[in-house]
Amino acid sequence: MWYQDQNHFKNENGYEINNQWYPRVTRILEIKSKPTLEQFFKEVGHYSSAEEVKNKSAAEGSLVHNTIEQLMLGKPTDVADGIKPAVAAFQEFNEGRRIVFHPEFVECRVWSLRHRYAGTVDALATVDGKFGVLDIKTSAGFYPEYNLQTAAYVSALQEFETKRTLQLPRDIETRWILRVDQHRPCRTCGAVLREKGGRSKIRTPKGRTSGAATCPDEKHEWAELRGDVELREFPYLYRDTKAFIAAKTLWEWEHGYWLRHIGYIK
Repeated sequence: MWYQDQNHFKNENGYEINNQWYPRVTRILEIKSKPTLEQFFKEVGHYSSAEEVKNKSAAEGSLVHNTIEQLMLGKPTDVADGIKPAVAAFQEFNEGRRIVFHPEFVECRVWSLRHRYAGTVDALATVDGKFGVLDIKTSAGFYPEYNLQTAAYVSALQEFETKRTLQLPRDIETRWILRVDQHRPCRTCGAVLREKGGRSKIRTPKGRTSGAATCPDEKHEWAELRGDVELREFPYLYRDTKAFIAAKTLWEWEHGYWLRHIGYIK
């Protein structure tokens, strides 16, 4: 990416916290290869079309994300027609799990003095009696960079100064990814149609090999939209935290020119 000046670089890549600039976790992780995203660009075949789909998908995902946050905070909110199956599935799921969002820590800015980075946590939550980081995703699956992202948040929140400044009620114990999506199953073969960002993709049903027979595309009988909700805990942090710090080192190498100019590195 081309930067106009130091302020442009800082605004695009980080946050100012307590008069100190920190690079953003999600920006750091852009240094990591993302094979699924690369495959998506190949399938679409044209960069501008892929960007359009990606941006529209991000907007749709943000709508689901924000709606769930509002509902979890007990705030009245209108649920857009296009995301009702996903939201309804989450509400049904949560009747059993009883996830508790802590309002003061929703969209919470966190930072690491030790490793010098910052980020915004979707929520701190209590699940099954444990207190930890909860990150909401609206993707089709779980991807490795999610582990690195949440490990960075947990590591920052375990530092004494950050805990003290944020006045955490107790120590962070773990982290979860809450994945919320929606799809149409085929009534005949069980294949799954996912429509997002103006793009439709048919996937092999779970539990079947990629070569398993499905209906010809024109023969599928698509059912109504259904919500898709998964909550996964990732309690082991050591390797993910190490990998994130390694990614940060590479990101700093890549952007050394600007980081030296703003005084972040010497």
